[in-house]
Amino acid sequence: MTTTPAPTPARTIGGTTSTWSWHEGSFVPTSQARVPLTTQALQYGTGVFEGIRAYALPGGRELAVFRLHDHHRRLLRSCRLLRIDLPYDADDLARATVELLRRNAAAADTYIRPLAYKLSLLPGTRPGVGLAGVSDAVSVSTFLMGHYAPPGGLRCTLSSWRRPADGVLPVRAKVCGGYVNSALALDEARAAGMDDAILCNERGHIAEATTANVFAVFGNRLVTPAATADILEGVTRDTVRALAGDLGLVYEVRDVQRTELFLADEVFLTGTGLGIAPVVELAGRPIGDGVPGPVTRLVSEHYTALVRGELDDDRGWLTRVPLNPAPVQHSAEETS
Repeated sequence: MTTTPAPTPARTIGGTTSTWSWHEGSFVPTSQARVPLTTQALQYGTGVFEGIRAYALPGGRELAVFRLHDHHRRLLRSCRLLRIDLPYDADDLARATVELLRRNAAAADTYIRPLAYKLSLLPGTRPGVGLAGVSDAVSVSTFLMGHYAPPGGLRCTLSSWRRPADGVLPVRAKVCGGYVNSALALDEARAAGMDDAILCNERGHIAEATTANVFAVFGNRLVTPAATADILEGVTRDTVRALAGDLGLVYEVRDVQRTELFLADEVFLTGTGLGIAPVVELAGRPIGDGVPGPVTRLVSEHYTALVRGELDDDRGWLTRVPLNPAPVQHSAEETS
């Protein structure tokens, strides 16, 4: 086995770096992971991705990855919609992710980004936007990311952009090209001095925020839009469903009208990146008392305790990754 020099630090992503990535079946220095300019996913958005969180546990020698296999199973479901045929199952991808975290050896909260995509035309395939006759590839990268929601809660707009209908785009999959919709809505919100945007679907009902699901709180009821509201069925949204039962809260799935958010006792967003984030203002109007409410705080506290290993992991949602005290140098030619 050929030994390569230690990799140079990778380019900065979100203010932090990741030294190693898993790229097309091999662990390589992130700075050396490349795709051609002709990559089909780059040209047409024909890729799918996931966002996964690993949380640093007390002592600084171990990470806990939350719902690792569930995220990779959703990635593979998204792949089927775009005819991305990977030679890996969810267990293979989970093993590669764990080894990547171990090699990067960052004892801090980490964001994990698996990306599967259409790569290049196979011989005999005519150029175009087709999905068949195009090769497939997959990569996993990581970068450090702590809690980034404003501590006092989110100020949101009701976006002028609409969430695409399922007949326009497979919204239940995390398709790369579909996130242009989220980017436009978030850009509009931030141009108005707000933190995020909540989008309605084409029927005028609440769908979701730019990268998060929406919950309205009425007393002890948590109300969230149904899958038929053209939402991505979030892993964190499903986690809240389980937590609601643990906490004696009612979990209700149905159409949610715009006006209901203004009249709700509390509103919060859920997502892998955000966690549980209270919304304290919507379109210039305070939600409830204009501060994070007691139910949101209760759900958030239990969610935080769960992902950080402070509660019993009865559902097997945590994958623990022991870390070496310093990064181990490996050959860039090693494969998983």
